[in-house]
Amino acid sequence: MNQKRLYETTFIINAALDDSDIEAVINKVISYIENNGGEITETNKWGRRRLAYPINKKYNGYYVHLVFETKPSAVPILERFLVLEDTILRHLTLILPIKLRDYRAKVAVEQGRTYDSTIYDVDHKLEAKENQKSDTTAEVEEVKVNEQEAIA
Repeated sequence: MNQKRLYETTFIINAALDDSDIEAVINKVISYIENNGGEITETNKWGRRRLAYPINKKYNGYYVHLVFETKPSAVPILERFLVLEDTILRHLTLILPIKLRDYRAKVAVEQGRTYDSTIYDVDHKLEAKENQKSDTTAEVEEVKVNEQEAIA
């Protein structure tokens, strides 16, 4: 069992923490994985979200998804670390099947983005939506001006 396998883990951090503290917790988990012989392949920060149900009287959490490669013997050690870390509300670690990884890569290519070793941050997605809204607003204003010129 010395062969490395691909795993994914998703954990929820207490959203009441400052952004710097949240980054510190994420870096702590990443360094813990790397110190136990793992390699981080992908880091996805989904950001602050409302929880479906309260966990430890908390209603909001900061979601992080990691894809990493490590030995199977290191996974229980990581899970024990995540349980003992009091800023992490919940976690789930799964083996990432090759078929699922290939499917995600295929979908990413169809959407026009690369999949391998990407860092996907929801905050950038929100900024893109805001930019798109401002572009749409500018187009609407331009149409109104053109309509007013046509009427006059």
